[in-house]
Amino acid sequence: MTKYHIQGGKPLRGSITISGAKNAAVAIIPAALLVDGVCRIENIPQISDVTLILQILQELGADIRTVNRTTVDIDCSHIRNRQVPYELARKIRASYYLVGALLGRFGWAEVPLPGGCDLGGRPIDQHVKGFVSMGADVDVRSGLICAKVPGGRLAGGQVYLDMVSVGATMNIMLAAVLADGMTIIENAAKEPHIVDLANFLNSMGANIMGAGTDVIKIRGVKQLRGGAYSIIPDQIEAGTYMAAVAAAGGDVLIQNVIPKHLDCITAKLVEMGVEVEELDDAVRVRRSGPISRTNVKTMPYPGFPTDMQPQIAAVLCLANGTSVLTEGVWDSRYRYVDEFRRMGAHIQVDGKVAVIEGVPALTGAPVHACDLRAGAAMVIAGLAAQGVTEVDGIYHIERGYENLVGKLAGVGADIRTITVPDEDAKSQAG
Repeated sequence: MTKYHIQGGKPLRGSITISGAKNAAVAIIPAALLVDGVCRIENIPQISDVTLILQILQELGADIRTVNRTTVDIDCSHIRNRQVPYELARKIRASYYLVGALLGRFGWAEVPLPGGCDLGGRPIDQHVKGFVSMGADVDVRSGLICAKVPGGRLAGGQVYLDMVSVGATMNIMLAAVLADGMTIIENAAKEPHIVDLANFLNSMGANIMGAGTDVIKIRGVKQLRGGAYSIIPDQIEAGTYMAAVAAAGGDVLIQNVIPKHLDCITAKLVEMGVEVEELDDAVRVRRSGPISRTNVKTMPYPGFPTDMQPQIAAVLCLANGTSVLTEGVWDSRYRYVDEFRRMGAHIQVDGKVAVIEGVPALTGAPVHACDLRAGAAMVIAGLAAQGVTEVDGIYHIERGYENLVGKLAGVGADIRTITVPDEDAKSQAG
């Protein structure tokens, strides 16, 4: 078993460079299935979710060539195998984008139900609604999403999403780019990675209008051609390091960001007494004084991101006074609360609301990363805590953060990866 070993209480100083956006990469890479030719995708983050989705494409028959650490060439022109490997798909939530891409290209898809973080019910009914509106027959059975177009090619359709869904918006876009006619998505999600996917597809010859607004129109084209595209910086990775500086204190320049994408995070940190200076493609985050209480409610973009909820909770644990944190997107995103309590946090949860009474200090303890963002929050708490924190379950964290330990150590954090012999791990679990 590998863990992160953190000696807390050290302010962070220096600079961190943000990697490409996970949530964009895991949709843009499957989108290469729609392209007739070579796609060069740049600024790809080195994370396990990306490794898995590239592996799935290779299993389907894609020709993938690594150009350098952050750039790959993908050629899906000669794909014949459309059977998505079960064991790979069940490890990653974003595997459902393969349904839209395969359906759009071949008129047929059979993809295992996805895995990834357990955040409560994350139904795919809105995805299915979109595919059906374009003429597909969709059945979910025996752990598989089975979709087929009787005529072989999707037709433009109109879909109103009953709830704002990032995944459904992107999946319907993927399916629609090669469909006959116009597809209109109403009540669409507006996150930066949706705009990035649209920009990628348009750069390959698609005709998508309105990405970033709540109505997206996709006029189907006959073919997408190859080209090169660079993925946007990761909004959530940047926000995580901003929260780390807020919790541990210090002065860090966070580079390779789009400051506009961070507005909702910046606004809350400033309310809490953190200094945030926006530059062209960087933000400088400083905190030396006390942290003030505030209330946070997660909402679809441009609201405060649900993927930053556990990280901001870590900061609020150290704020003066009582803060109220409301989860407005998922039903179940507070499984990490017991881990914070091990470190001395005072948190009460009632449904989607967490009431956090700030404490003067957290104390290091052994904690578990129960999902990707909760794991990042455990690291933030450990950086701010007195004493040693050991975080296990770090495979969750490495699904979405490239070189977390190296980046934090580079700004003065005392953090390293340690390996515990299996016998010790079993005895601790017992």
